[in-house]
Amino acid sequence: MSILSLSLSPFPNPSLSHLSSHAPSRIQSLHPSSSMSLLKPLHHHLRRRLSISAAAAVRQDTNLWTTAPLVTVSPAAESLFHVTIDVSDYPDLATSHTKAGQYLQLRIPDVEKPSFLAIASPPSLAAAKGLFEFLVKSISGSTAELLCGLQKGDVVELSQVMGKGFDLDQISPAEECQTVVIFATGSGISPIRSLIEAGFGADKRSDVRLYYGARNLKRMAYQDRFENWASSGVKVVPVLSQPDDAWTGEDGYVQAAFARAKNIFNPQSTGAVLCGQKQMAEEVTSLLVADGVSTEKILKNF
Repeated sequence: MSILSLSLSPFPNPSLSHLSSHAPSRIQSLHPSSSMSLLKPLHHHLRRRLSISAAAAVRQDTNLWTTAPLVTVSPAAESLFHVTIDVSDYPDLATSHTKAGQYLQLRIPDVEKPSFLAIASPPSLAAAKGLFEFLVKSISGSTAELLCGLQKGDVVELSQVMGKGFDLDQISPAEECQTVVIFATGSGISPIRSLIEAGFGADKRSDVRLYYGARNLKRMAYQDRFENWASSGVKVVPVLSQPDDAWTGEDGYVQAAFARAKNIFNPQSTGAVLCGQKQMAEEVTSLLVADGVSTEKILKNF
């Protein structure tokens, strides 16, 4: 395990700027008791600044980094990659993934800027096999692009698992929340995969739909999992914004596809899960709220 280290460097103290070359003569002309009275607030201020600085250093130093090897780096779709990391030597890290929707920071040795990645695998995979799986979008010039260029056996550094994940208590029990509509775009399908494969009682609900948006089928990951997701009770509705002429499914954006279909019969027993583009999340939320769905039942992982 490697730990991020931080050194305290001297800092300027603007409050001392008035103690210029002219100040000593003024202080020396004061009565000793007056001089002490003047300096006491300064000493207190200095101690306070040092205390705050030290506390900030401790806070920054609490971000522990764990060095772990890559197991696989393989194409998942156009510009998207499957990445699997072995954390079996660090059971505390592995078991800290407890909810779908959690994420962590990943950095490459000697590359300063980390990347935030949602964990795509269900928590059970980390608990049983010590593996984290991710769906990573390769963006030019980013840490993610460097990560997608690595190979099996290369090492990366992981932060602690972060976030509270999707608050499934808000859409539980299944009997009282029979409709759940799920929305994902691009690599935002990553924590949604974790949600579906971890299980949230989809087979006990009457209507669970996943609207999954991508530019075209070449950019849509996890197509090989759609059948299993359907068998677990999740109806997958692929939505393509730029399909080819052979496409006969939903086109445009996921929020438009949902607006066309809707079919929310009882807003009081409807929940939603959103992950992806900000505009999509905002527009879907507006549609749901307008139909009477409680904002407390509209779940996000951030």
